[in-house]
Amino acid sequence: MQNKDTLKNAIGLAWDSILAHKLRSFLTLLGVMIGVASVILVGAAIDGLGIYAEQSVSKAFGSEAYLFAQIAATGNMSRREYFDRLKTNKPISMREVNYLRSSVANTMYSPDSSRGGVDIKHDNLTADTSTLHGCSSALADIKDFNIVDGRFFTESEERSQSTVAVIGDETRTVLFPDDSSPVGKTIKISGIDFTVVGVQEKLGSAFGQSQDRTAYIPITTYLRLYGSGNQGLSVFARPRLESGQKMQQSLDETRVALRNRFHAQPGKGDKFDILTPDAIRGFIDNILGLVAVVVVPVTSISLVVGGIVIMNIMLVSVTERTREIGIRKALGARQVDLMLQVLCESVLMSMTGGSLGVLLGAALTILLGNLFSLTLRITVPYVAISIFVSSAVGIVSGWYPASRAAKLDPITALRSE
Repeated sequence: MQNKDTLKNAIGLAWDSILAHKLRSFLTLLGVMIGVASVILVGAAIDGLGIYAEQSVSKAFGSEAYLFAQIAATGNMSRREYFDRLKTNKPISMREVNYLRSSVANTMYSPDSSRGGVDIKHDNLTADTSTLHGCSSALADIKDFNIVDGRFFTESEERSQSTVAVIGDETRTVLFPDDSSPVGKTIKISGIDFTVVGVQEKLGSAFGQSQDRTAYIPITTYLRLYGSGNQGLSVFARPRLESGQKMQQSLDETRVALRNRFHAQPGKGDKFDILTPDAIRGFIDNILGLVAVVVVPVTSISLVVGGIVIMNIMLVSVTERTREIGIRKALGARQVDLMLQVLCESVLMSMTGGSLGVLLGAALTILLGNLFSLTLRITVPYVAISIFVSSAVGIVSGWYPASRAAKLDPITALRSE
């Protein structure tokens, strides 16, 4: 009970001291507030990047879909590794796609080849630097496309190499600014007339690239106009809904069939690359983890600076109250009572600064997110880290001044002016 009263009195005296010097206390809190707000903001940005990456993967793949190609991804490989794979892996052509379609009945396949910097025109308007995709009619089901106007092109149009196109939302906006339906209208791609049969829903960007300044045409038409390039085709695939298969089962069957097609020896590696959404997410999570390991401690340095400010102010406060400490000691105050008061004052300041910093960080996160349309999300772990670190800073910063106050000689303290 006595210990409880001692702590209660120490907190009361510490709080009175803080309120007695409001401006000084606020300026002392400022360092901790800025440090905590920085950690909260950085944490929200890192977590927001994770959400953005997840959304981008969903836009690029759809659900239950995967991709295979001669080289499926280059972002996480060295230049040497890239050229090694170029030598060992085989380009995938329509022959391989047709072989898979006949060999793996429970999976849908859509070959894909694309080129950027294409100008798409209608009358005197041009959607420049657009991305043109040659794909199969199955791509709409594989990637969960939603067509908001018209339809996707059909299998018969694909077989007959029809000049039909499905355009993205941004392409429609540029070429048909009057909001009229472009379905049935003619556009020019590389100087060739194409009939618009559908408009894809607005997707936004994925990995920094617009998914809406696009056009999709049958792969047969695309290959007739442009060829497949040196690295062949990329192929999107997913299990048929009616098969009841999961992505991994479909992927395993595809892998076995492709190994047979390329005559891969048992125990030897695949002669192609496979890319799954999980692999991309894992890679992104590793990158974000490394960013957090580096950036969060650097950001937390400002908390250390705030702790140094608190220590300095507490030393000044002890010096100012030397005579008071002498009087309290003369009246029977124990060392623990004096040490507890100074320590409580330091911790109260750091915790108050930490709490205000959380509010400031949350306000900045919401403001910047709305102002610049950023994906930012405040997470509990970063809030907990901020509060814990700010409290620890308060204890560490207050320990030396508290110890110094407790060890003052009462006679020397009473002589102080």
